[in-house]
Amino acid sequence: MRLSRWATRVAPLAATRAVASASTSASTSNSTYYNPVLPGWHSDPSCTQVGGTFYCVTSTFISFPGLPIYASKDLLNWKLISHAWNRESQLPGASAETTGQQQGMFAATLRHREGLFYVICEYLGVGDSNLGVVFKSPDPFDESAWSDPVTFKTNLIDPDLFWDDDGKAYVATQSVVLQEINLETGELSQPPVSLWNGTGGVWPEGPHLYKKDGYYYLMIAEGGTETNHSITIARSRNLKGPYEAYENNPILTNRGTNEYFQTVGHGDLFQDAEGNWWGMCLATRSGPEWEIYPMGRETVLFPVTWDEGEWPVLQPVRGKMSGWTLPATDRDMPGNGPFNSDDDVYDFAKGTAIPRNLVHWRVPRKGAFSTTEKGLQIVPSRNNLTGIPFSTTAPELTGQAGLSFIGRRQTHTLFTFSVDLAFNPKVVGQEAGVTVFLTQVNHIDLGVVLLAPQSPSSSSSHGPTGNGKPQLSLRFRAEGTGIPPAPKIIPVPSSWGTGKIRLQIETVNTTHYSLAAMSARHPGDKIVLGTASAGLVSGGNGSFVGSLVGAYATCNGAGEGLDCPEGGNAYFGNWRYKGEAQYVSATERVSAEDWV
Repeated sequence: MRLSRWATRVAPLAATRAVASASTSASTSNSTYYNPVLPGWHSDPSCTQVGGTFYCVTSTFISFPGLPIYASKDLLNWKLISHAWNRESQLPGASAETTGQQQGMFAATLRHREGLFYVICEYLGVGDSNLGVVFKSPDPFDESAWSDPVTFKTNLIDPDLFWDDDGKAYVATQSVVLQEINLETGELSQPPVSLWNGTGGVWPEGPHLYKKDGYYYLMIAEGGTETNHSITIARSRNLKGPYEAYENNPILTNRGTNEYFQTVGHGDLFQDAEGNWWGMCLATRSGPEWEIYPMGRETVLFPVTWDEGEWPVLQPVRGKMSGWTLPATDRDMPGNGPFNSDDDVYDFAKGTAIPRNLVHWRVPRKGAFSTTEKGLQIVPSRNNLTGIPFSTTAPELTGQAGLSFIGRRQTHTLFTFSVDLAFNPKVVGQEAGVTVFLTQVNHIDLGVVLLAPQSPSSSSSHGPTGNGKPQLSLRFRAEGTGIPPAPKIIPVPSSWGTGKIRLQIETVNTTHYSLAAMSARHPGDKIVLGTASAGLVSGGNGSFVGSLVGAYATCNGAGEGLDCPEGGNAYFGNWRYKGEAQYVSATERVSAEDWV
């Protein structure tokens, strides 16, 4: 039945696409641009426009700081201006209580009303229900201006925030139900009012309400956030329904196609200063195989035609788009965060702030990260990047108290990342390195580690020899979705002396990473430790998130409680990330210089 229903929708959807294509191609002043406009892990976007500036928020799950706020004047250059969830005191203890790798801050909605910005979201993983949160700010460029949240309890996700003409505020959530909300207390009206069950696809979620031309339009996601994902719509003359489904649903999807961009869905609509309608949604650059997509769910932009009294027509998502005239290119934006597509050039001078685009996996321990005269100091965590998730016998090794890991989103198909490490471990097991990190059970690592000596009978070319002394070694290992490569261990070459070691991650192609080490003073002495498939950090236990590249330090379980033995602090400097190219189809590549 599901296949047959889908077959009946192909023709109307094709007609809708033809209308969209004709509408945009008819204009003599169309703009052409590339998707994704927010490359890298940026799932579940919600956007609005205020005073000619566009603002978007995306979901972040257990990464911290969370709920990034991006701003743009031209829809293509997006600056990270703040995070709505940026301090532990906003939700004390929530991160440490969260056990799952894909819990935390799910999809949010960003709205503006009467001088205040609102971010409404639901945090999963604490207590016996989801924790609804509403953050408010008069100035999204000032991270400290984001309030402590007003909270509410619910068992659903993906809250929308909508004000009716009488000023009353409402929350629509997954399933799809509506409740009035008191934005000062979090009180919700009971019982919830069922609005619409969608068109029959699983997981009707991600609702957004819009009032236009006397109608309430209800746009939702259906099909689950995989290859059956889609956007559908219904409307009513009354907020509480009944809602009439559009006969040509879904209004946006790439399911059942061979397109490079898959999982298209969970979107939001907004207008520019000229009154043109646009939309943002998530998509995955995987092709129909949906096997290798390390950047996870990214944010794409599409033009929308929404004539008076009619249904909105959404242009299908592709890598190269043509639509309404874009606002003029403009990177003159307040705030001290980076633009999302820019490279990293960080040296971590003493006392400087840690750059805003660097994030952690859960809230880190206080004092674990600081900028010093030696660079970025990372105090190691007992749990390594894997730890023992869900452990009840060794909770200090679950990672819930914070991994000593810091990273940035992989924002290019092809890139090179490197960092210089100063590290003088004292105790066997102390380690520092670099990683491609998706979750605690999906990561590819290259570490500098102090290993115990091997006995002569067990020594090999792949590890320290039995000289009776602990050996500083380079160790490559990985785990994730699929079969990982074999680990590899070699001693740090004596010719490198005691100077800094440069660790490097680069993409060999669209499907594999190469991890290498070299003397920072003599980078020509490069040793490639291993290559690994990007499939290891695609989907699986991290299907909601996307890859981060960064640095870590650990004592691999030594010590007591949360504390490692002394002597294992790591110092990172010369942090460099250089984007090289983006793929916009399975065969078409755009250089980073030509991207925006």
